[in-house]
Amino acid sequence: MSMFSLAGKTALVTGAASGIGRASALLFAEAGACIVACDRADAVRETVEAIVAAGGEAEAVIMDAGDEDDVAGAVATAVSVYGRLDVVYANAGITGGLPEFFDTTAETWADVLRINLIGPFLAIKHAAPAIMRAGGGSIICTASVAGLRYGAGPVAYSASKAGVINLVQHACQSLVGTNVRVNAICPGLTETGMTKPLYDQVRAVGKEDRIGQLNPLQRGGEPEEIAAMALFLASPASSYVNGQAIAVDGGLSASHPVAPATQNAVKKALAQLKDD
Repeated sequence: MSMFSLAGKTALVTGAASGIGRASALLFAEAGACIVACDRADAVRETVEAIVAAGGEAEAVIMDAGDEDDVAGAVATAVSVYGRLDVVYANAGITGGLPEFFDTTAETWADVLRINLIGPFLAIKHAAPAIMRAGGGSIICTASVAGLRYGAGPVAYSASKAGVINLVQHACQSLVGTNVRVNAICPGLTETGMTKPLYDQVRAVGKEDRIGQLNPLQRGGEPEEIAAMALFLASPASSYVNGQAIAVDGGLSASHPVAPATQNAVKKALAQLKDD
């Protein structure tokens, strides 16, 4: 059996109507899992249709990832329809817009924390017992490079993602001896519905080549690249990975800010090597 196989498993994915959530649901299904695709957007049904059209099994659940009754109901649906729950990817999230620090309202904080931080907590709280009954499995949460340090997102969003990183550390210790692993993925700039306004704005002024220019790969990420990490964390391939926050960001978080002069010197040296 492939180390990346999810055959015979059931996976629940939130935020599955688009972007990273949809890409992950499709990839999990391709790896053999039955999928419970969850989102508050009706487009989640399109994700399910794509899985079924490819020969997989999937169920759509319209839900609010920050509502406890909805989360508990989604977990119950997974167990009722497929008899077990093995993997949960708590991926749903919002930015709360891009307000400056002192323009950020308490209402924005409440909205962002409810979806981005309370949502993953509820997913862990309600999914862990079901996963334990299945003999163990994996819970994955979407954090962000914005949760690692300043400079990758607005204040409420960044703080919520820092909270997700601490949450998975706390959760994995609270689940000691259960064979339930909890990890986080920290994506860098990735083209999704959430980042579409930024991508559209940059493309409109003909500066698409500036996207991702601060990371060593000098490009933005694709949802499928984040989904690949999610599959790794969902699968037996990561059986000894627990309580970690793994950056998938083209190398952005590998460095402190570098002065342009230093970057230019590196580029000059690389050019010289090519000439030689």
